[in-house]
Amino acid sequence: MQPVRIRSITEGHRAFGLPGPEHPLVSVVNYADLKMPEFSGALTVLFDFYYISLKKGFANKLFYGQQTYDFDEGMMYFVAPGQIIGGAGPAPEDDLSGWILLFHPDLLWGTSLGKNIKQYDFFDYAVNEALFLSDKEQTIANGIVQNIKNEYQSNLDRFSQDIIISHIETLLNYAERFYQRQFLTRKKSSHQVLDRLEQLLDEHFAGDDLISKGLPSVQHLADSLHISSKYLSSLLKQLTGQTTQQRIHEKLIEKAKEKLSTTGLSVSEIAYELGFEHSQSFSKLFKEKTRQTPLEFRQSFK
Repeated sequence: MQPVRIRSITEGHRAFGLPGPEHPLVSVVNYADLKMPEFSGALTVLFDFYYISLKKGFANKLFYGQQTYDFDEGMMYFVAPGQIIGGAGPAPEDDLSGWILLFHPDLLWGTSLGKNIKQYDFFDYAVNEALFLSDKEQTIANGIVQNIKNEYQSNLDRFSQDIIISHIETLLNYAERFYQRQFLTRKKSSHQVLDRLEQLLDEHFAGDDLISKGLPSVQHLADSLHISSKYLSSLLKQLTGQTTQQRIHEKLIEKAKEKLSTTGLSVSEIAYELGFEHSQSFSKLFKEKTRQTPLEFRQSFK
């Protein structure tokens, strides 16, 4: 199914069955007001603007990429321009509450947030990695979004854009804090992901076909774990202090040390067996991680 492309906030309001927006570049929409008369059956939508939602009471499923999720409790999710989102649309049994914050990239043009918004990795998380908020956290998020709405509903002046952008940035910073809390409070599921990651890395480096496979990519590991690569790296960073790429390199160095200390293979042969085309690249990485060359490490065992 070809996605319905919605290019502007005005088009978004029209698609939702709402009157035109009060501001052309930013809007807060209440779920209870949505009608979406233009759609019937399954929805697949691509927005040309940012879409942040806190939703409760949605009986149908929503999909994002290849993931689906039931909205039977309040949760936030974040969609960047160009990402596809969809679902079955509102149902009669829905008891929708919550809001959608829509803002166009043009609102951020020439601002520090416009330059830095891509640093917020959660815009690349899948919907099953959405943010579950406590009642206190929901109150904070709701207050910030209400401030945005109050600002564009008041008499706009030369300060309005900066104030609205400041509120958006505050909301994103709180979301980042709340995600860090979620990584820590959902320890069981988080550590299950890490345990499975370790198993995947052990299986990869235990194989005899590293020459053909090469090093595992972050994306390959994330796909095997059925989560997004950004979520995996964020989770790993919070719990271990390492990114996924750093953990891959650490496993590689462990395997290299084993071969250097227990075999008579040359450094070039070990590099080749570990999937490196050039032994110089292997030696450079080894020294970067251990502060020794492979030969210096081997000499320490004699």
